[in-house]
Amino acid sequence: MLFRRLLPATAAVAALTFAAACGGASDDTIEGKAGDGRLTIGIRFDQPGMAQRRLDGKYVGFDVDVAKYVAQQFGVPESGITWKEARSADRERLIADGQVDFVVATYSITDKRKEQVAFAGPYFQTGQGLLVRYTDGDISGPEALNGKKLCSVTASTSAQKVKSEFAQAAQLVEYGQYSDCVIALLAGKVDAVTTDQAILAGYVAENPELLKLVGKPFTTEKYGVGLAKSDAEGRSAVSAAIEKMVSSGEWRRALERNIGQSGVELPDPPQVTEK
Repeated sequence: MLFRRLLPATAAVAALTFAAACGGASDDTIEGKAGDGRLTIGIRFDQPGMAQRRLDGKYVGFDVDVAKYVAQQFGVPESGITWKEARSADRERLIADGQVDFVVATYSITDKRKEQVAFAGPYFQTGQGLLVRYTDGDISGPEALNGKKLCSVTASTSAQKVKSEFAQAAQLVEYGQYSDCVIALLAGKVDAVTTDQAILAGYVAENPELLKLVGKPFTTEKYGVGLAKSDAEGRSAVSAAIEKMVSSGEWRRALERNIGQSGVELPDPPQVTEK
């Protein structure tokens, strides 16, 4: 009788041991969250060429393609992705609160941001530039912005960098999204928009008869995939996915597909250093 009573308990222990040995990753990791075939990914909704939600509801852009490729490496198809808007001011909070599993949103890797989140990559390198109206002949670079109204988004350091290093008399104007800055530029409410050139190039590609880029890039920005600071395995896996995307040729094809017509020289893929 005692032997028979021990059988269920012994079987239960064995089952638990097997589950522990073969079980999936923690739910706090990207791998664990992807276990049900679904991921929530933060992207921008308003950046033509990089990440944009079209009127038909489709999400397109280079960042979108990178995000989909990474998700596929975790076994998650495009149909299993929930896209969530990740504005500049919200990215760290979305990751910390667990509202997104990772962020691919023209997210420059900085030491300050690395205090709050982990980065994989980088997967793209660009530089800060200036966008002006096509008919504007006065602004040729950041030094020409003294007395001009310069627009960027809330929580971005782009406009402040111009003011502190190139044009102290520039008047800074902030909006919630770059698309708002572009609308203000076209309406004559601001004189220039500044952020990474790759982002601005998308707006030029949409409105080549109305907008243009001026000057040369005057910073170096490396975009990374942002994820929970504690997920070291996830960071390594995402970086490996980026390297695979580059080596397979899909990285170059995605870049040409999304911003190849913008007129901006396409960069080579940066070396993946955040592992």
